Amino acid sequence: MKTPQEYIRMATQLAMENIDHGGGPFGAVIVKDGKVIATGVNRVTPDHDPTAHAEVQAIRAACQALGTFSLEGCAIYASCEPCPMCLGAIYWARISHLYYGCTQQDADKIDFSDAFIYKEIALPQSERALPHINVGREEALAAFEKWKNKEDKIAY
Repeated sequence: MKTPQEYIRMATQLAMENIDHGGGPFGAVIVKDGKVIATGVNRVTPDHDPTAHAEVQAIRAACQALGTFSLEGCAIYASCEPCPMCLGAIYWARISHLYYGCTQQDADKIDFSDAFIYKEIALPQSERALPHINVGREEALAAFEKWKNKEDKIAY
């Protein structure tokens, strides 16, 4: 079984190779029981997809490989500390351990800053730069009611 340092080295190597293929400098590896389940690299610009971060790509691939939406018992090794979106995805996927190489501050130094998102999240909705407008709540609640009453739902 490899050490966390070796998996971070693998994630970093993926990031290095991805730069040469038009992607961003980020890589991620998901491991379960000492076996690499999936990897991911940042494909935001080549795929024209702002959600195509390395960690999200790795999570999607791992879930497909394991046939489940829960990655309990898995560890993720990211070449950089995850952004708020990726961190949310890691929590939603129920990944058990997160290891990372570079820090948020390191990413800031190469113009990959997510500090503004952390600041925005901490503000009340009424003070955020992106207007948050609640519309049609009563109508939208119908889907929640239908889900609540569904007898064969799979809870997640």
